Amino acid sequence: MAAIALDIGGTKIASAIFLPNGEMLYYRKRLLQGRTGSEVGRLAADILAELLSKARRKHITIECIGVCIPGIAYSKTRRVWAPNIPGWEDYPLYDDLRGVTPEEIDIFIDSDRTCYIYGEMWLGAAINCHSAIFIAVGTGIGAGIIVDGRMLHGASDIIGATGWMALQLPYDKEYDACGCFEYYASGNGIGARARDAVRADKAYQGCLRKKPIRRITAHDVFAAYNEGDPIATSVLKKAVQMWGMAAANLVSILNPEKIIWGGGVFGPAINLIDDIYQEACKWAQPISIKQVEFVPSGLSGHSGLTGAAYLAIKNKTYELKF
Repeated sequence: MAAIALDIGGTKIASAIFLPNGEMLYYRKRLLQGRTGSEVGRLAADILAELLSKARRKHITIECIGVCIPGIAYSKTRRVWAPNIPGWEDYPLYDDLRGVTPEEIDIFIDSDRTCYIYGEMWLGAAINCHSAIFIAVGTGIGAGIIVDGRMLHGASDIIGATGWMALQLPYDKEYDACGCFEYYASGNGIGARARDAVRADKAYQGCLRKKPIRRITAHDVFAAYNEGDPIATSVLKKAVQMWGMAAANLVSILNPEKIIWGGGVFGPAINLIDDIYQEACKWAQPISIKQVEFVPSGLSGHSGLTGAAYLAIKNKTYELKF
């Protein structure tokens, strides 16, 4: 038995065939190149059709398909919401994929945060854990949560939208679009807060002044931080505070064995994980924070794809255990 996995992001679709032991075959990444709406759905279906054809040629039996999407997968309607793919406000992705897939092959779709933690608990940093949280920090922030061996989804599959965690008073209307936590500590937020600071400080002549303000990104902030830049240091100090407070709240409520940090920002923020833990220790339940480990992802950017494969294999067989 084997599974096909698709990891659909805001800019790319990664795909592969996975064997039940976790071996990954025929990995490929395709860029969206500005595609929107049904164009992205057709690209995903084309990629799936190509992998099904390859599997037949290689005499690999595909029994299930898992798909990771950057948003919400509604289990009742099989439709998806992905805010960084225009036209995917309530999109029938399942129908696109079913159109190229034999009826006997099951298709399972879930959110990226769910797939991230599935991947880590199957083959990554949370092997042998029964309770763990994956905090994904990229363009936005989300969390995949497994407690007592059970994946949490919530009443309408929106659990883990941690970017909206309320971490600072007073409320600012700037939080409306993305939430307080994302405003300061997502990749987009880090870049935006640095741009605000450079605009406000006319006397500043540091690293970030070397390029047009509108083009400053989180990547530039981390590079400047490594040079000791004062604005970059201030922006990332605030992000560390927010990451620590958010993690402390999750530890106090859910008592996980591990918190795994991943996404594009971790990445360059891996060296800050110890600082984040020290910040969390100030706020969290004192016994549980001493029992939890803060660790980086163990899957080198493949958490979503690996988790999509596990999603399919787990739902198809019910045999694999954490």
